[in-house]
Amino acid sequence: MISFKGAQYPKDVILFAVFFYVRYGVSYRDLEEIMAERGVSVDHTTLNRWVTRYSGAIAEAARRRKGSCDRSWRMDETYIKVKGAWVYLYRAVDKHGKTLDFMLSRRRNKPAATKFFARMLEVNGLPRKIVIDKSGANTAGIKAINKMLKGFGCPIPIEMVRRKYLNNIVEQDHRFIKRRTRPMLGFKAFDSAAATLAGIEVANMIRKEQLVVSRSWWKFEGGVISG
Repeated sequence: MISFKGAQYPKDVILFAVFFYVRYGVSYRDLEEIMAERGVSVDHTTLNRWVTRYSGAIAEAARRRKGSCDRSWRMDETYIKVKGAWVYLYRAVDKHGKTLDFMLSRRRNKPAATKFFARMLEVNGLPRKIVIDKSGANTAGIKAINKMLKGFGCPIPIEMVRRKYLNNIVEQDHRFIKRRTRPMLGFKAFDSAAATLAGIEVANMIRKEQLVVSRSWWKFEGGVISG
């Protein structure tokens, strides 16, 4: 449950603003004008706080509400700039392109890969195989997960496939995220980057019709929500 306790605006107004920002290529100042045109006076710094505060909670709820997925997975990382330095956005989709999970990490190594694989299994269940690139860290991560599963009595390990061309589908899916983050010219803090990216991932899942959500809060006129 997402808590809006203490918020000075109705939750539908907050949700509309957060969704509009993560879905479309607008700046916070542009969004401030868009909200004003709809009868809501809210400054760009407040909009920034809303996105940072609520995107992560919305994404966590969405991760657990999305539909079922195929058991053949594709996993890859893409680069995101935070405070002038590159960090790593771990992402995975199934063979049909449905988003499985995502995680921003300061490191690209075995512990980060293992943590990401464990997150995916927690929400999506056990895959038949995972397609990765030739990253040694990802290879080590899957081996660590298989060792863990064996310890829990799982008789069949996850098949690991290292073929780059099979990962085209997740690399293409990166484009939506990159298209939305490119105008931002980087993030100023890791935590706000993680929250904003989580919101963008949810918008991507909604676009792919992975989530069943009410769209009433997308239609916003005259300061009230219209269904």
